[in-house]
Amino acid sequence: MNNPVIQAAKAALVPVAACVVTLGGLGAWTASGAAGRPAEVVAEDARVLLPFDGDDTAAFVRLTNRGDADDELVSVTAPSAGGAMLARTVTKDGAGSMRMIRSVTVPARDVVAMSPHGTDIMINRPPRLAVGDRLPLELRFRETGTVRVEAEVVRPGNDAAPPR
Repeated sequence: MNNPVIQAAKAALVPVAACVVTLGGLGAWTASGAAGRPAEVVAEDARVLLPFDGDDTAAFVRLTNRGDADDELVSVTAPSAGGAMLARTVTKDGAGSMRMIRSVTVPARDVVAMSPHGTDIMINRPPRLAVGDRLPLELRFRETGTVRVEAEVVRPGNDAAPPR
């Protein structure tokens, strides 16, 4: 007897069983932690240099990615300032210059420590600041989303984030 309903059920049985086995395996893999954790960037030890006479200044942040996937810092804002942008100090023939950059990669399970000699955040038209004040920053990451941090105002020379 060739019942079409039974034939259709038998034909569907193999793909359905394969899907169930695959989903069960993926679920077990994820539950065991083997699938990894998504990018999770935290911002710590933020510093901003005390501006001289209202000049533009720079901020430095330690970025720690606790996840198992890389992330990318794609923009930064300083709501109380006139603007903010990612920059990198480039030294050529003994002279340093600032170059705007589009993004900063934060590798999985790694730290990116901004500094005056590398990557930093340029702050345009900062508000009036004094040593010890805090300047709010909003960092936008491709995967982590927006991370807020307050940068402590320090005198030039005290700009490096303290060691952990």
